[in-house]
Amino acid sequence: MGSNIFRSLGVAAATAVAVLGLTGCGSSADNTSTGDPDTLVLASIPSENSGSLQQQYRLVAEVIERETGHKVQFQNATDYAGVIEGQRAGKVQIAGYGPFSYAMAKDSGVPTTAIAAPVDAADAKPGYVSYAITKAGSPIASLADFRGKKVCFVDPSSTSGYLYPSAGLKEAGIDPEKDVTPVFAGGHDASVLAVLNGQCDAGFAYDTIVDKTMPDKGQLKPGDVGVIWRSPTIPTSPIAISTTLSAPLQDKLTAIFRDQLNIPALTAAGRCSGADCALPDGVKYGYVPVQDSLYDGVRQVCKVTRAQACNS
Repeated sequence: MGSNIFRSLGVAAATAVAVLGLTGCGSSADNTSTGDPDTLVLASIPSENSGSLQQQYRLVAEVIERETGHKVQFQNATDYAGVIEGQRAGKVQIAGYGPFSYAMAKDSGVPTTAIAAPVDAADAKPGYVSYAITKAGSPIASLADFRGKKVCFVDPSSTSGYLYPSAGLKEAGIDPEKDVTPVFAGGHDASVLAVLNGQCDAGFAYDTIVDKTMPDKGQLKPGDVGVIWRSPTIPTSPIAISTTLSAPLQDKLTAIFRDQLNIPALTAAGRCSGADCALPDGVKYGYVPVQDSLYDGVRQVCKVTRAQACNS
């Protein structure tokens, strides 16, 4: 759908690659028989657990290295555009995207395709929802009450932290650019904390961070915030691989994520056991197959909202 939706990112590839610190990585030493780089760079968008992302991806990297014979270098991006432009420039071969940043990358011509997404159970569907939250006791009861308020979003390219919330606000008659004072917190947990601390009158974050992650860390207690809006289901953040890789390597990476990178398979293969079977963001099961078409809903929401992020 709509290849013109994300025509330009407005971020120079060289700048984003410099942000990622990828200069000279992943492309300087190519395998002469296939053209594939000897080192595969795996980059991920910022996370509320970004300080430990490299450790979270340790098992993923080990399996890829063992199964492909390629070294894996992890890069923690500082923003969404860094991953997009790193992959566009051929510096990133495996990317952990958000749903919107993936659609933006794909539809703006980045040679990438979604192959898998994380779920917490083998039979779970790869999807989640965004919440609008307010501090306990707030008089704000609906999105229509956001007019004139300071509202925390996550990132202009965040699906659950900006795009779907923008669609919800527009449906409630609120222009997310003119009718509120937007604050980009940089992370879902940061958005919640800003609401708790009174820095924002309301904010947005995805369901798991509010329902589980922050409560489990003791950062959020029952009743601290109220959920006043839930978005339609959002497809889960995908793993996408570069289509500039050779077909055999693309097939191998696809099979690794879909068939081997789940807790039962990892345990059966003797690669880990118990707490050692740790996957990114605390995923309880592992990865399941996804197709590019799963993200058409994101594209449609972008058409409806005409958000600045869709054209920037």
